[in-house]
Amino acid sequence: MSTKTDVPLRRRSSPLNGHHTNGVSGVDKTNGLINSQMEINGKKTDDGYVNGGRSNASCTTWTARDAVNVARQHWIPCLFAVGVVFFTGVEYTLQMIPSRSEPFDIGFVATRSLNRVLASSPDLNTVLAALNTVFVVMQTTYIVWAWLMEGRSRPTIAACFMFTCRGILGYSTQLPLPQEFLGSGVDFPVGNVSFFLFYSGHVAGSMIAALDMRRNQRLRLAMLFDVLNVLQSIRLLGTRGHYTIDLAVGVGAGILFDLLAGKYEEMMSKKHNLVNGFSLISKDSLVN
Repeated sequence: MSTKTDVPLRRRSSPLNGHHTNGVSGVDKTNGLINSQMEINGKKTDDGYVNGGRSNASCTTWTARDAVNVARQHWIPCLFAVGVVFFTGVEYTLQMIPSRSEPFDIGFVATRSLNRVLASSPDLNTVLAALNTVFVVMQTTYIVWAWLMEGRSRPTIAACFMFTCRGILGYSTQLPLPQEFLGSGVDFPVGNVSFFLFYSGHVAGSMIAALDMRRNQRLRLAMLFDVLNVLQSIRLLGTRGHYTIDLAVGVGAGILFDLLAGKYEEMMSKKHNLVNGFSLISKDSLVN
């Protein structure tokens, strides 16, 4: 009875380099040489290879028609790109405000008539300040309610992040109170006390509440908060209670700290961080 013996692999030479390989196919060897040659001829980058020192970015091959299509489909970044060029020119040619002058604020210019009306009508100024304080109470109530009654801590965490950072920045660079400031004893902070100008906690708090409303499909309530936020911004400019930059950064701060609070919740939910049976994060977040 014959036995079948294993046939040893024959050493064969590669047609590519004349060296012998043990059972390595010509295709595999070819791929390896091609990859090696690519590393030699081009520089390897995070996005791939730049062959012959030439970029693989698609924009380098655009035609005029391609550029028009990009401008149509991606008009937002294109608009901001134009803004970069425009404001670069403005920054290099604009004469700065003299050091002893009042700061220039385009929002103050736009609300001059409102400032004159409020200055001549103290009672109207008091009523509007009281209504604005009611809106601040509404924001605070919603944020605290979301945590204590609905088990959603994200707005509360975002508000804590936001107001702490506002205090740090407001103390670090203390802006002068505008000369035309119209205070009221019922305005927030109540009592006409000192406050930080940069950035607006009024606006940022409204944004945090409205973003949470949208996540929970309370779209009409979120729209109401947005409208009230715009109205309070106009009033704050009219009373000179905030500079325009305070309000604009307040919008960004609300969005930023809401995102950071979401990242924090996500991180803590993964760790299931419970201390003595208590957690800021809701059980639903922990499960998810």
